[in-house]
Amino acid sequence: MRKLKIGILTFSDGRDFIHHEMLETNLRYQENLKLALEADGEIEVIAGTEIICTSEVAKSEGQRLREAGVDLTIFNYAIWAFPQLSVVASNFAPGPFLMFCNLHPSKCGMVGMMAASGALDQLGRTNVRLWGDIGDRDVLARVMVFIRAAGAVIRLKGLTMGIFGGRPLGMYTAVSNLDQWQKLFGIDVEHCEQYEIMRRAPEIDQIRVTKAREYLERNSAVLYNGKNLTPEIFEKQIRTYYALREIIEEKGFDFIGIKGIGDLTEYWCTVDVAEAFLNDPYDWDGPKEPIVASTEADMDGALTMQIFKHLTGAKEAVLFADVRHFDWERKVWFFSNSGTHATYFAGASSNPLENLSKVSFKPECSDYPAGGASVHHFAAPGKVTLARLARKDGKYWMAIVPGEIVRFEQELMVSLGNQVTPEWPIAFTKIDCEPESFLEKFPCNHIHGVYGDYKAELIQICELLNIEYHVFSKERPHE
Repeated sequence: MRKLKIGILTFSDGRDFIHHEMLETNLRYQENLKLALEADGEIEVIAGTEIICTSEVAKSEGQRLREAGVDLTIFNYAIWAFPQLSVVASNFAPGPFLMFCNLHPSKCGMVGMMAASGALDQLGRTNVRLWGDIGDRDVLARVMVFIRAAGAVIRLKGLTMGIFGGRPLGMYTAVSNLDQWQKLFGIDVEHCEQYEIMRRAPEIDQIRVTKAREYLERNSAVLYNGKNLTPEIFEKQIRTYYALREIIEEKGFDFIGIKGIGDLTEYWCTVDVAEAFLNDPYDWDGPKEPIVASTEADMDGALTMQIFKHLTGAKEAVLFADVRHFDWERKVWFFSNSGTHATYFAGASSNPLENLSKVSFKPECSDYPAGGASVHHFAAPGKVTLARLARKDGKYWMAIVPGEIVRFEQELMVSLGNQVTPEWPIAFTKIDCEPESFLEKFPCNHIHGVYGDYKAELIQICELLNIEYHVFSKERPHE
């Protein structure tokens, strides 16, 4: 994914003599802000060429940022600034807007920021207020939370989700309203028959397929049983992956959902291998950008995953799992699903071989008579942020679940896995929330997430989208 482009516009007093007196101060604060944001290389910053003191300059600087392809804009206040200048600039500079000011007591930056923000509020223009010394790590972290969150929302606009097949197993929560998606997120949806996968797969070059199969056999445990998992069926799953890659590229899909169950699982093969490697940041051909793929064609699940992808800069896979079971003795949830559980979670490593060494391709369970391999592993330990976009009475909200994936001794994990579906991968997860409360309020059977702490970013996303959220945590149980 390309870096986010962040614009900075700094505003001044409309009185000419004060503007010139404070020009060096404004330039210094703008440069400090630019350098701090660029320090870790996560974003590209395009700063204003002029400090804004007239409506003409506000218009031209805003237009310049728009023409430069800026994703969002920081309005910077080091001194008192005429509020109408921010209003004029907001007509042209890309929003949403972060209103940022310093806390220098002898200057009126906070006053200028508050006056400008109030004006944008009156006009219904989305803006968020932050203040402090950008040299303070905590202040910079709060600014970056906004940038990541706003960037994740902005990058949704114009995307297309491809859906293979229809509603799975009667799930209402897997199907979303197209009008609502376009209005709230700016996302389009296109459908494609699962037969198109079956039609294309046999045409994939055998050399590519053999190379992929041998790579997985060398680097993982492929447990052929001569029945529902043979080299031929395994190759069919690899062909399915390549066919999906072709269709996604040709149709311009940005993320997808695959029904799987029915046509494919009964008459072709399971799509577990394809879904796993679509979501992975690599495959047997090398590094790649993850392509979010939800199993059971879960639309809100895929959308939640796409938001996580944006937040992480597409550097790792996003989890898709069922809320399968709770172990009272160990106070741990079993998050497990046959499809979409990327191999990245086996080791949480940037080295694919380290992850794949912990993966077993097991013969699929009897529920899927067409056969194929399930991508089995136990997820690597680490702090995670889990979430789910959902609808209640027609309105969107987000469940935000801070947690920690844990591991046990291998023998115990195998024993625990045998209590559910032995062939499927599992993320054993602890949540700082009573299980009764979680089951009472969590909106559906599917949950998604990534390693790391993105709670603040998800809250900011909800605020930008003007949707409610609930944090499943004892310290912050309800928002």
